[in-house]
This record gives sequence, structure tokens and C-alpha cells, in this order.
Amino acid sequence: MTDSSIKPLRIKDLVMVRGTKAVVHAIRFEVQPGQVTALMGPNGAGKTSTVLGLAGAIAPAFGEIWLDDVDVKGWDADVIRRAGIATVPEGHQVLRDMTVRDNLLLAASFAGKAEQKLGLERAVELFPELKPRLTVMAGDLSGGQQQMVSIAQAMMGNPKYLVIDELSFGLAPTIVARLAPIIRQIAAQGIGVLLIEQFTQLALLLASHAYVMSRGKISFDGSPVKLREDPSILHRAYFPVSDSEAVGLA
Repeated sequence: MTDSSIKPLRIKDLVMVRGTKAVVHAIRFEVQPGQVTALMGPNGAGKTSTVLGLAGAIAPAFGEIWLDDVDVKGWDADVIRRAGIATVPEGHQVLRDMTVRDNLLLAASFAGKAEQKLGLERAVELFPELKPRLTVMAGDLSGGQQQMVSIAQAMMGNPKYLVIDELSFGLAPTIVARLAPIIRQIAAQGIGVLLIEQFTQLALLLASHAYVMSRGKISFDGSPVKLREDPSILHRAYFPVSDSEAVGLA
């Protein structure tokens, strides 16, 4: 159930620069609590740079990131995490030489013992497969199990918003199908989920609202139903016509 006191995560005019090049150009979007919001687009669209900005891994060059009426743009990553935005990075990253339990506890090292205990209970409730593997080295898990650990790590601090970068990356379709209802379950707890996906089928299946990025800009803002009904919208984002081609078509 959504907590009505939790306000949307609002991103305004976000600009991200990598090296000397702007890769995200003044984008605007928001993530509603208790819903899955999809941010889709091809490789190079600026999705991961956007994630890094939200997580505090890279400071945005310009813009605002509003969490509970506070602009957290430029805050350190650990402070943003404590404030309520947790990120699951691409590639199911875990500390391979540590046990699953220690991976999870380390993710909640900023919390007290009682909160860590609750976090572990939530983790095994969300992913029962992890309960008998808590003492197993994370590097010995399958890719799908490592992704479960990554999501569980992000959930350890009881976040208000969960940002997942490429949930399906490198995973078999059967594993992705197992993770999809978990994402719905997390949203049903009132947590706003921002699902970053290159592959559209999963995103459109889960999302209540969708954004499409192309060349660092938001090219679509609306219902996933619209994207399913009009595939040309996604086609234009994934296979954009160059300026020279556009002139030739005119």
C-alpha cells in the first residue's frame, strides 16, 4: 500500500556530462511511489549516466533531483542512499569473496543492529532462494542469484525509491520471469521503482508509466499502452533518423 506522505521523486532539467561531452540534456521525469516507472532507450541514450546522477556516483552538471521536497543533486552517494534512493547497478554486482549474509549486512552498515536484522528478514522473505545460501560465497552463486542479492542489498536500508539499471542484463529469460513479480511486489509495498531497461518487453510488462530516451533526451512520456499500440515510437528512438537523412526524406 502506498504511503500518501511519500512524494514523487522528481527530476528537473538534469544535465550529465561525461568527460567534456554532455550526454544527458536537461531531461525531466518523475517516479511515483508504489509504482514501476520505466526509462527505456538504446545503448548510448544516456540511461546509465542518468542512474549515476541519481545515485550520487557522478555529480550532475545542472538540474534538480527532488526527494521529499529536498534537492539532493550533488549529494554523496551514501547520503543519497540514507535519504531513501537505493540503486541496483547494472551487471548484478556483488562482493564475490564475501558470503551472501555479509554482502547484505555491509549494504546496511549505516543502520543499527535491529534494522540490519529486519533487513535480512525482508531479504529472505523477498527472495526465499537466498535463505539456505546466506553462508555461501556470493561469487559461487548463479547470475540470477547474484541479481537477487543485488536487489536485496538495495532493499536492506528500506528505501523509498529503488533504481534498477538493466534488470535483465545477462540473465536467462526464465530468471527474468522469476524476478518480474518481485519487482511488482516491491512496488506494492509503496516503494517507487525506476526500471532502466534497453529491452522493452519487460519494461512495458511491469510499468505504470514509461519514458523513452534517445540521444540524451526524453523522446516519449506517457502510457506503456501507447508504446505497445504504436511500435513506431520505440523504433524511432532505437533507430533514429540522422539530420542528413531527414533532409533527404523531406
